[in-house]
Amino acid sequence: MNRREALAAVAGFLGWGGAAEATSPCVEAPDTPVRPTRISQLGRTRVDPFAWLKPENWKAVWRDPGVLPGEIAAHLRAENAYASAMLAPDGARIDALLREMKARTPADQGEPAQPDGPFEYFSRFEPGAQHPVFFRRPAGGGSAEVLLDVEARAGESSGASHGFFSASPPVHSPDHRLLAWAEDTVGSENFTLQVKDLATGAVLPGPARQAYGDFVFSADSAWLYWTWRSPDSRPARVYRRPARGGPDVLIYEEADPAFLMQVTRTPSKAYVVIRIWNADTSEVRLISQAAPTEIPRVVEPRRPGLLYAVDHWNDRFVVLTNADGAVDFKLMWADPSDPSRAGWRPWVPHRPGRFIIGMRAFRGHFVRVERVDARPVLIVAEQGSLAERTLDFDEAAYAVEMNAGEAYDTSTLRLIYQSPRTPRRWIAYELGAGPGMNRPRTEAEESVPDYRREDYVVERLFARSNDGAETPITVLRRKDMPLDGRAPLLLYGYGAYGFSVEADFSVPRLSLVDRGWIYAIAHVRGGSEKGWSWYLAARREHKARSFEDFIACAEHLSKHGYGREGRIVAHGLSAGGLLVGASLNLRPDLWAGVCAQVPFVDVLNTMSDASHPLVPLARPDWGDPLADPAAYDNIASYSPYDNVAARRYPAVLATGSVADDRVGFWEPAKWVARLRASTLARAPILLKVDMSAGHHGEAGRFEALAEQALIVAFAMRSVQGGWPCHTRHRQ
Repeated sequence: MNRREALAAVAGFLGWGGAAEATSPCVEAPDTPVRPTRISQLGRTRVDPFAWLKPENWKAVWRDPGVLPGEIAAHLRAENAYASAMLAPDGARIDALLREMKARTPADQGEPAQPDGPFEYFSRFEPGAQHPVFFRRPAGGGSAEVLLDVEARAGESSGASHGFFSASPPVHSPDHRLLAWAEDTVGSENFTLQVKDLATGAVLPGPARQAYGDFVFSADSAWLYWTWRSPDSRPARVYRRPARGGPDVLIYEEADPAFLMQVTRTPSKAYVVIRIWNADTSEVRLISQAAPTEIPRVVEPRRPGLLYAVDHWNDRFVVLTNADGAVDFKLMWADPSDPSRAGWRPWVPHRPGRFIIGMRAFRGHFVRVERVDARPVLIVAEQGSLAERTLDFDEAAYAVEMNAGEAYDTSTLRLIYQSPRTPRRWIAYELGAGPGMNRPRTEAEESVPDYRREDYVVERLFARSNDGAETPITVLRRKDMPLDGRAPLLLYGYGAYGFSVEADFSVPRLSLVDRGWIYAIAHVRGGSEKGWSWYLAARREHKARSFEDFIACAEHLSKHGYGREGRIVAHGLSAGGLLVGASLNLRPDLWAGVCAQVPFVDVLNTMSDASHPLVPLARPDWGDPLADPAAYDNIASYSPYDNVAARRYPAVLATGSVADDRVGFWEPAKWVARLRASTLARAPILLKVDMSAGHHGEAGRFEALAEQALIVAFAMRSVQGGWPCHTRHRQ
């Protein structure tokens, strides 16, 4: 394959539709027509020059990207071609990065077998496969049985699905006779539930309606509970149906669009749980598995400000709640005969700064996870005595989670541990009071080819924001990297919805760091890395604190030799795109480049669209610019799209997906058009839109690596400079 063919192959793999000729003397940016739309709202007026990029049939496009209006589709293809042409000189670099990332990805990338009764369940990737195969084998030894070949399912569906396929991990019924999973063939997270008879191999008739992806078997394996998404993509109903097929029975419908909903089962298998929640309020409804067809009963009716979740532990409930001002949450007991709040009794008190983020019941133990200074800690309590022991880890930053499929009756606690320099490890603790108990045992660990853990350093730094807040920063670098400011820096951030960015392991980051870069995560306010108050401190009228923290982290790293102003690339995804977009407007001089994946950048217009399914849910975080003038003014003050001005912007790469039902593709498309029309600098403003995927991009593991290779190459080019000659239309 010659260079031109290689570039075309890489561009095609990334979904660009072909690479431009590298020999072109000058590349012309697409002409985005200006069609001013005047919007009057709460006595305020704004003009949106690119509102036409949001199609009138945008909800239909989520379900079928093929109905995207022709003019908009042509514009997106032109943007993809332009991005391809601008990055054409980096085609060989992108190809090399992708090959390296694929080579470093563990060949089978499977997990240790999970014991459950008479079987052990496990998965692995066949060589070169994008999707896994799921198996089981007898617990006492024997040959493995294929339960679900996701790669084969993806191949069967590719002709009718625009090439996209995603499947949730399968779940077996408690009697081990059925297997259920959910499939998305568009990218809009509108999953279809599938059930397989493991004796015959037949896929049984499934629900006629679409599933959101949440589903659970009853404890007796006779029933299947599943959530349904409305045409607006909102999880709105819970149905029950015979597990082997039959009529659906509606057991709960949520009328309030400001709430999400999830159906699960307690580890004890004693209850099915319907949890309804948003950022400020929650409600739990339970179905006793002693009577699996009963009407769900409410634990405690929802009320503004009260958040709670429930688990079942032997003869009682454990309630995780913020009741009575417990900002970082506490644990309480409840009686299954009457679990309402009036009967809640204290167990683990609220301790500010020790944010309880999760819990899991086992018959002989109860495990809770606390986050302390952005580091997770596990506390194990004994049944009966309630004596506690703490499981901590010695790296500066790391991520740890409990194995979700662990049996209730086991005395083995299995954890998945990783850090920015430590590939995933499956660690087991035998819980008990005897000799040899409570000591960690590594059951398996990912083997990353051509990688030496000891060559890398993970650090935890803190940057002081302008109001005195200390923002944690996680740093990954090579041990031999001098901290003299010469290394370029990639700074990632999110900072919204109370979501914490975990300090996990990533093969693509190695490819960046091995090329002389430093990688850092800014754990800004808006996330909950330092507790729920860390989240509450940066929402609604205080949202600007997230941006201030991000800029403070960049300045702190620069001051201490981890980078230098003008040689830092900012990276954010979804609401993290808002973070980097706002920071770009505030300090364009800080950045060599900005990469915004599916970025939430048109905040004022989106939050002013009451028909968007996520808007009612998101109002507690951003405010309501349709009803509250103060919220309108606050959002207008930072919305990245609305604050683009005549500045010297650095290079920008924005991505989008046509089937994205969270952040519409028109947000990055409009933002890029406005940036390109306004910038006073020569750095290019690029847009890449996946014409067939959704919010999370392509589902195959190597397809996902292709986008990461593109981001790394863009970051390197942004610092290196030497972009191809390009021109742009000036509106």
